[in-house]
Amino acid sequence: MAEIKVPELAESITEGTIAQWLKQPGDTVEKGEFIVELETDKVNVEVISEEAGVVQELLAAEGDTVEVGQVIAVVGEGTGSGTATKNPVEADPAEADAPVKDAEAAPKKESAPAAPIQTKEESSSTDRTIASPAARKLAREKGIDLQNVSTVDPMGRVRVQDVDAHSNAPKQTSAPAAPKAQAPAKEDDGRVKREKMSRRRQTIANRLLEVKQSTAMLTTFNEIDMTNVMALRSRKKDKFFEDHDVRLGFMSFFTKAVTSALKKYPYVNAELDGDEVLLKQFYDIGIAVSTEEGLVVPIVRDTDRKNFAEIEANIGELAKKARDKKLQISDMTGGSFTITNGGVFGSLMSTPILNGTQVGILGMHTIQKRPVAIGDEVQIRPMMYVALSYDHRVIDGKDSVGFLKTVKELIENPEDLLLES
Repeated sequence: MAEIKVPELAESITEGTIAQWLKQPGDTVEKGEFIVELETDKVNVEVISEEAGVVQELLAAEGDTVEVGQVIAVVGEGTGSGTATKNPVEADPAEADAPVKDAEAAPKKESAPAAPIQTKEESSSTDRTIASPAARKLAREKGIDLQNVSTVDPMGRVRVQDVDAHSNAPKQTSAPAAPKAQAPAKEDDGRVKREKMSRRRQTIANRLLEVKQSTAMLTTFNEIDMTNVMALRSRKKDKFFEDHDVRLGFMSFFTKAVTSALKKYPYVNAELDGDEVLLKQFYDIGIAVSTEEGLVVPIVRDTDRKNFAEIEANIGELAKKARDKKLQISDMTGGSFTITNGGVFGSLMSTPILNGTQVGILGMHTIQKRPVAIGDEVQIRPMMYVALSYDHRVIDGKDSVGFLKTVKELIENPEDLLLES
């Protein structure tokens, strides 16, 4: 018999959430096979079984918070037979459902006292229903009789999605009364859907709120004429791809421009620690990436030592890992400054929020053709608004404005960036 425990995740992570059980009680599992997916503050982690055998117990349900070192499942010897040990997570008689009771179990049930911990009609209504622990938990929360839930599982097991589908199905009522005017929406009328926030979304929410409450955050804006950098990219992109097998985008230009500006204004590359300012002597730039689970910020390391091709390759690799849920904790720790590009979604202007303990973040936005004054003439130019949010406790207006102006000048004169590379 082997216990499945929550593994050590990272120094700063002590707990996670059961995102999905990949095996159920009675299922056969091979040594090294994934048995559960954990969701942490930063990444999803799949946990393997150290032994081959049969899953006997699941000691935590999907959605439960579990701590590092906690036993969450038990794997025993044998092969899958379709029967399983009672799951203690669901502390009610309904969880004693076995797909088929053998002859020996019957007399034990007859001699047992009359369901002292049963509530309402839960036991009688679900004794014959096979369901996952998470589905039972959700059914109890919503007051749903599992016997009334339809399932598409070929084995007849009710899953969480079946309970959700049942709860969201339109209810059959006869001659409903006319709704009252301006009546607030209720969950049971089908117009409101309650959805639990994922652990990552909860973490994002808590950290953003913490940043807003614990920093003196201000934002300064400028605009960049993208004419020259767009022309340079257009001329060089084919040769660049041919030489380096990676596409030349705008992010490498902005990353190099930010790195140069950080060298000129070191307090933007700092961190506040009590009554001390930590001036970082390295340039690890976080690139915000949007995923289905929320925003993540993997780090491109040592951008002062990398050329355009290396930066573009790093960004591409990290973005792919983020979309494939393959990011590691090490990919997202230790950044000194962050760049976020709302322009890919069409944002014209925004105020980015600082990332963790960093004191600066650059927001890029969509490129839009606008009439601008060039000398004594008005010309149509591709323009981008940029925003620098900063912690005023560390950075004064002079440095913040100077930093953003430096980024603007380097992007508008990209040859200067090439000379610095």
